[in-house]
Amino acid sequence: MYRTIKYSICFALLALSSAIHAVSQTESNQQLKQRLTQALAEHEGFSDRFDAEVWLTDMTARFKGNRLKEEERLQLLKQVHLEATRAELAPELVLALIEVESNFDQFAISSAGAQGLMQIMPFWLKEIGRTGDNLFNIRTNLRMGCTILRHYLDIEKGNITRALARYNGSLGSYRYPNKVFTKLRNRWN
Repeated sequence: MYRTIKYSICFALLALSSAIHAVSQTESNQQLKQRLTQALAEHEGFSDRFDAEVWLTDMTARFKGNRLKEEERLQLLKQVHLEATRAELAPELVLALIEVESNFDQFAISSAGAQGLMQIMPFWLKEIGRTGDNLFNIRTNLRMGCTILRHYLDIEKGNITRALARYNGSLGSYRYPNKVFTKLRNRWN
C-alpha cells in the first residue's frame, strides 16, 4: 500500500512538473512574441515590416543558447542589421564576425587592446578625432566595425577573404577568414 501511494505521488509530481513546464514555455513564447512584435514595429533599417519580421524571427532562433536575454538579442540584431545594411554588408556576415571576435560580449577586450563586439582598436577613435566615444557602446562599435570592414572590402575589390584577413590584421593568412566563414555557414546562413 505504501509503495502504491509513493508511486501515485511520484506520478502526480511528474504530471504537475510537466504542466508547470508547459505553462512556463507558453509564457516564454508569449514574451518572445510580444518582444518580436515590438521590435518589428520599429523596423528602422529594414525595407519593410515583413522583411523585419522574417529576418528577426530567423536570426533570433539562431541565437538560442547564447547568454544574451531575448530583448538584448532583438536590440543587437536590429542594430547589426541597421549598421551592416548602411555599410552595404550582409548582416549575417557581421554576425559571424562578431561571434568570432567577441562571442557577442559587448565588453570584450582582446590581448591587443581591441574592444567591444567587433573588437575595434581604440586608436581609431583618436584617428578620427572622436576620443570621447565609447567602443563598448554597441552602436558606436558596430558602426565603426562595419565601416572598417566595408573599407577593407572596397580596398580588396570585393574579395571578402582578403577583407576579413585585413580586418583581423592577418592579410595573407586564411585562418581568420575561414573561422568567420565556418560560423557564417554553420549558424548564420
